[in-house]
Amino acid sequence: AVLGRDCWRESHTIKAEVGYIPGDLRLYSWMTARNGLRISGDVRGRDLTGPGMELVELFELEPDVRVRNMSRGMRQKLGIVLALAHYPKVLIMDEPTSALDPPMQQALYTHLLGRAGEGATVFFSSHTLSEVEGLCDRVAILRDGRLVENDTLDALRERAKRVVTLVWKDEDGTGKLPDMLRLTEQRGPRWTCELSGDAMDLVAWASAQPLADMTVSPPDLETLFKAYYHEEHET
Repeated sequence: AVLGRDCWRESHTIKAEVGYIPGDLRLYSWMTARNGLRISGDVRGRDLTGPGMELVELFELEPDVRVRNMSRGMRQKLGIVLALAHYPKVLIMDEPTSALDPPMQQALYTHLLGRAGEGATVFFSSHTLSEVEGLCDRVAILRDGRLVENDTLDALRERAKRVVTLVWKDEDGTGKLPDMLRLTEQRGPRWTCELSGDAMDLVAWASAQPLADMTVSPPDLETLFKAYYHEEHET
């Protein structure tokens, strides 16, 4: 069920409340933002010119340029405008920030957070984990087409391991790592590790080691994401 409605018997009602942009966006070469909004409005039985043109202005899109004359970034912005113009209750967006420059990415983030704050549900697919952390309340991770994780962002952060960087005084690195650290990369005296123990125990151990420097990063999704693929390659 979507929005409390049966997907088979009430699909037409559901589709009226869904906005979608695919990862591989295809648009008619003759389409412009203006006539695209008119066509989309005719299909949906509502006038989308007003809200659509507000989005055109927000994303700095020329309303009368044809798709054939648009850059990839402009086409992406047009797809976003068409997906958002009818103010859907459910948004499904497959890597929508691809081809967008940083200011436009930020404009989209701000707009989506506003839509979510108004009660819309946003499904946001991305391989850029930093933007997932900045936008999402709940995260699902897929591996080989199988759902391997589905939890709140806060819960996932708690389970993610911290990344520790050790820089030894010895040029080639020295010392033996405690069980709480797993070496993931070694470049001369700079060792990158994953911490599975308590940070204060790490500090106590490090104080007795010939280290030139040590950094401990906060847990993030990238570390957790890599852990799933590390487990896959080990099995």
